[in-house]
Amino acid sequence: MRRILLSAVALAAGSLAADCNGHAELCGRLYSQVTFVGAHNSPFVGIGPSDNQFTSPTEQLDLGVRFLQGQTQDKDGSPEMCHTSCILEDAGPLQDYLQEIKTWVDGNPNEVITLLITNPDAIDITKFGDAFTSTGLANNVFTPSKQLALSEWPTLGDMISSGKRVVVFMDYNMDTSKVPYILDEFGYYFETPFSPTEDNFIQCDIDRPEGASADGRLFLANHNLNIEILPDVLIPAPLEASDTNSIESITSQTNICMSNYGRYPNVVLLDFVSVGDTIAVQNQLNGL
Repeated sequence: MRRILLSAVALAAGSLAADCNGHAELCGRLYSQVTFVGAHNSPFVGIGPSDNQFTSPTEQLDLGVRFLQGQTQDKDGSPEMCHTSCILEDAGPLQDYLQEIKTWVDGNPNEVITLLITNPDAIDITKFGDAFTSTGLANNVFTPSKQLALSEWPTLGDMISSGKRVVVFMDYNMDTSKVPYILDEFGYYFETPFSPTEDNFIQCDIDRPEGASADGRLFLANHNLNIEILPDVLIPAPLEASDTNSIESITSQTNICMSNYGRYPNVVLLDFVSVGDTIAVQNQLNGL
């Protein structure tokens, strides 16, 4: 009875979906009020020292992850899914990565997902736009008409009803005057320290953008443990993933965030999302 009532409330709020991201309770929530577990370096799959996931982006989405992050590098003038450099690890063209996601999005019409793409080589933003257009994923992207305050984001139900249910951010070198749906990550977010090691792992300080206030911003907690094998040379810690991705470990960080800012992170970014309590903690942080 409770589920039926919640679904009715979601429908009244403007959603045509009975469930949103698997839960009727999320349909009436603003995008900015939802916590997503994220897959750090989602396309880099394997057991090597530069791999951050054991499962493919499709499998990550099937698991219930709704936030995928990935790095690009310039390869012959085009964005390639490469980890730090294309010599170290090359997971293929951005277009192939987006095509995989488009296939999943088309098969799962009641889901809102987010992509965070890095662009350290300052590749022409129109080439990213071309990849979204050629795969058809541009038809699903959410494009705000202005910079949104936290209270101005649509609900998940409204995003699903509109079909505009893929949110895209880029860390640096975006240009919304040319590709309006690739949003400025640090215009909207702050992040906790990146590539944390054991000595600075459980904290919720603002790292990027430098000097930012938490007020009015979404925020991302980096919860992906790294091991320093040489000075300034870090690798993921797959053998620790079951502990790192446990409810106890994740909430030890998110509880600090709640204490500091009065709210949980919008994103908890993890390595090896197929290990540990990934979806259980996502549900817990959303009160489900």
